[in-house]
Amino acid sequence: MTKKRSNFVPTMSAENGSRLPASSLANCLHAIDATIAGLSSVEAARRLRRFGPNVLHAPAATLPLTVLANQFRSPLVLILLAAAALSLALGESGEALIIAVIVFASSGLGFFQEYRASSTLEALQRRVAIRVKAMRGGTPQDVATADLVPGDLIILAGGSLIPADAVLLEASDLHVEEAALTGESFPAAKAAASATLALAEENLVHMGTSVRSGTARALVLRTGSATQFGAIAEAVAGLEPETSFAKGVRRFGLMMTQIMMVIVTLVLVANVLLGRPLLDSLLFAAALAVGLTPELLPAVVTVTLARGARKLAGAGVLVKRLVAIENLGAMNVLCTDKTGTLTEGDIRLEQAVDALGKRSDEVLKFAALNAGLQMGLPNPLDTAIIGAAGAEAAGYSKLGEIAYDFERKRLSVLVDGPEGSMLICKGAVAEVLASCDRVSDAGHLQKLTTGRRKEEELRLAQWGAEGFRVLAVATKPMPGGTECGVADEIRLTLMGYLLFADPPKPGIAETIAAIGQRGIALKILTGDNRYVAAHVADTIGLSSTATMTGAELTKLSDRMLARRVSHIDIFAEVNPDQKERVIAALRRSHKVVGYLGDGINDAPALRAADIGISIDTAVDAAKAAADIVLLKHDLKVLLEGVLIGRTAFGNTLKYIAITTSANLGNMISMAIASLFLPFLPLLAKQILMNNFLSDLPLMAISSDRVDAEVLERSGRWDFSHLIRVMLGFGLVSSLFDALTFALLLFVFRTDASLFQTAWFVESLLTELIIVGVMRTQKPFYASSASGLLVSTSVAVGIIAVVLPYLPLAATTGFHPLPLPLTLSLVAIVTAYGISSELLKRKIGAFESHRSPPRRGRI
Repeated sequence: MTKKRSNFVPTMSAENGSRLPASSLANCLHAIDATIAGLSSVEAARRLRRFGPNVLHAPAATLPLTVLANQFRSPLVLILLAAAALSLALGESGEALIIAVIVFASSGLGFFQEYRASSTLEALQRRVAIRVKAMRGGTPQDVATADLVPGDLIILAGGSLIPADAVLLEASDLHVEEAALTGESFPAAKAAASATLALAEENLVHMGTSVRSGTARALVLRTGSATQFGAIAEAVAGLEPETSFAKGVRRFGLMMTQIMMVIVTLVLVANVLLGRPLLDSLLFAAALAVGLTPELLPAVVTVTLARGARKLAGAGVLVKRLVAIENLGAMNVLCTDKTGTLTEGDIRLEQAVDALGKRSDEVLKFAALNAGLQMGLPNPLDTAIIGAAGAEAAGYSKLGEIAYDFERKRLSVLVDGPEGSMLICKGAVAEVLASCDRVSDAGHLQKLTTGRRKEEELRLAQWGAEGFRVLAVATKPMPGGTECGVADEIRLTLMGYLLFADPPKPGIAETIAAIGQRGIALKILTGDNRYVAAHVADTIGLSSTATMTGAELTKLSDRMLARRVSHIDIFAEVNPDQKERVIAALRRSHKVVGYLGDGINDAPALRAADIGISIDTAVDAAKAAADIVLLKHDLKVLLEGVLIGRTAFGNTLKYIAITTSANLGNMISMAIASLFLPFLPLLAKQILMNNFLSDLPLMAISSDRVDAEVLERSGRWDFSHLIRVMLGFGLVSSLFDALTFALLLFVFRTDASLFQTAWFVESLLTELIIVGVMRTQKPFYASSASGLLVSTSVAVGIIAVVLPYLPLAATTGFHPLPLPLTLSLVAIVTAYGISSELLKRKIGAFESHRSPPRRGRI
C-alpha cells in the first residue's frame, strides 16, 4: 500500500526558513532576491556564508584545537591533572611533573592519530561529493551540492538527484521519483510554474527526490535542514540502527566502565582505611582506572578504519562512512545486476527484426525515433539503437511522451510524421506484448491470438538462451492526437524486436570463483528476462537452476521469501521494489548483504542493504544512497576492497582483545596486591608510564598483517567470545603476576622501590608478549607481524629493561635490578608467553563469529 501524495507547498523566504505564504513564481523571485538567470559567483559565495552549507547535518570542521580539546574530556584525565596540580602545591614537584608529562604525551598521541584520521575522512568525502550543474555568472558550472544557496538556478536531467527544494522554471516531460517523501512508487509528473498563478505541488521539486525522466531548470528556494526532506531527517535523526560492531564497542565500553568503577571504589576505600595518605590513594585509584580503561579505543578504532579507508581509496574504493568498512569486511552475500558488472556493459544492437524474425529497417526506424526523442535517463540500449540507425529519420516531430517506469517496463513517444500521429512503444517483451492485440507480419496486420503469443514466448526463450537481450517495438495510430498518457498504451500493434548482445567480461568466472572462496555468495538481481539471466549465469559459472521471477516473488509473503531467498541464485524480471524485498529478506535471514548498483532503479536496494555499493559514473541518486563508491565498475576492485575491509576489521578486533586481556589481568593483580602489601605495588606515575608505553605498540596495530585464513572468511564481532578471551587471558596474567609477587617478596625479599621496579618491568614485558601471541590465530612464530609493530614493540621492550638504569630512574621511583632478579623475570615472562600460546590454541584469540567459506548458495 502506498501513501497518499502530500499536498505540501513550501513557503519561501530570503531567510531560508522563515514563513511566507506560498505564492506565484514572480513573488518567489522577489522574496529570495533572485532572477531566472541565476546568481553571480560573488553573490553565491556571500549567500553561502549567510545560509551555511546545503547539508542536513553540517559536519564540524576538523580544527586542531577541537580535536586536542576532545582528548581532555575524560573525567579520569582531569582527575589526574588536578591531583598533579595538588602535588605541585604540596611540594611534590617531581611527581607532579611526571604525571603531567605522561598525561599530555598520551593525549598528544591520541590527538595526532585522531586528527590524521579525521582529515583522511574529510578528503574522501570531498572525492565522492555529489555535484550539480548550476548557472553561475550566466554560464553552467559543476557545483558541489553542499555549495548551493537559495537563488541558484540548477539544471536537471534523468538520473539527477534533486539537491534542494526548488520551483520549476522550465520542464520537459519531467517525471520525478518522490518515494522518499511520499511513499508513492510511481513517478510524479511535473510542470513549469506560471509567472503569475499560485504555485502547485506539480511546480515544485524537493531535496531527496530524483529525476526519473525529462529535463528541467529549477530555482532553488530552500537548502539544508530548511527543506521538507531536512525536516523529516531532523525528526528521525539518531534512529539509524547501529552496526553490529558499533553496538559491540558500546556494550564493551559499558562493561569495562562498570568493572572499573567497582574495582577503583573498593581500592580507594580500602587504601584510605589502611591509613595510607589520601593524595597517594587518590592518585593510585585514578591511575588504576586509567590503566583499566582502554582509553585509546576510540582513537585506535578510528585510526584503523581510516587506514583501511586510505588503502581502499588506493585500490579504487572510496568510503563515504568509516563504519561501512566493518560491514564490507563482514559481507557474506553480494547482490548485483549483471549489466556492466558481470558483462562488459558495451551493449551492441545485433539485429532489428520484424515479428517473423526477419531483418527490418522499419522496426529500427521506429526504435530510433523512440530512443532519440525520449527525455528520460540516458541508457546504453538507446545509445546502441541510435548508433545502429545512423542518421535521424527526417519528417518526424515529437508531440508527447509517456515516461518509463519500472512497473510498466516500457516507454512511449507520440510523434507526428508521414504516417500521421503515431504512438511508438518500446520496452520489455512481456509488458509490450500484454498491451498488443495485433501483430504486423510483413505489413499485414494479424490478430495476436493466444497461440501466436505462445509462439512469440518460445522465440524469446530461444533468443535468451543464445544470450540476446530482447526489447519489443509496437505502434498505434493516434489521428489528431497531441497528448498521450498511460491509458493510450492499449491495442498496440507488435512491429518486431531488437536483439542486443552484451557478452560476459573476460575473466569474470575466475573473479566470481575467488569471491566464493572468500565466503561471499553472489546473487543476480536483474530486470532482464529469465532466459538471458540464466544464459549469463551458466556462462560465468553460476547455477541457473535456482531462479525466481518477479511474478513468482510477488506471490510470496515476506516470511516465505525469507525462508527461500538463501536458496535462490537468480532473481529475474524484478522491479526496484522487488529488489528491495529480496535485500530485506536476506537480512532477515541473518545475512550481511551488499548490493552493487549504478542506476536510479537501484537506489531503494542500495539503501536497504547493509552495505550499498555504487560506482563513480553512477547516477547521482545511486551514489547518494551508497556507502562506498567504486572508481571502476569491476568486481575485482570490490574483492580487493573486501579484503582490505576485513584487514581493518581484524586489526580492530586485535586491539580490543589484546588490551582488554592485558589491562584486566594487570590491574586486577595490582588492585588485590594493594590491599595486602604494606606499600603500593606501583606508584601512580609508574602505572601511567606503564600504560603509555604499552599503548605505543597497540597504536601500530592498524599497520599489522592479518592471516590469510582470516581474510577468507566473513565475520562479525562475537561479544561473548571476547568476554571468554578477556577472562581467560586475564586470569593467566594474574596467575603469573601472583608468581612474580611471591618471587619478589619471599625469594628476593625486595623493598618497595625494588618491588615496584621489578613488577613494572615484568608487567610491561608481558603486555608486549601478549601482543605477539594474540595478534594471530597461528603459532606466534608462524605469522610475521608488520615492520612498524615489530620495531615499536622492540623499542618499548628495550625501554622497559634499561629505564631503571637511566638518570631518570630516581625521579620515576625505579631502582636498578640485580642480575639474578632480571633473569628470573625473563624466565617468568617466557613461561607466561608459552602458557598464553597454549591457551590460545584452546579458546582462540581475537576470533569474530565466522562461518566457513562456501561457494554459491548459502
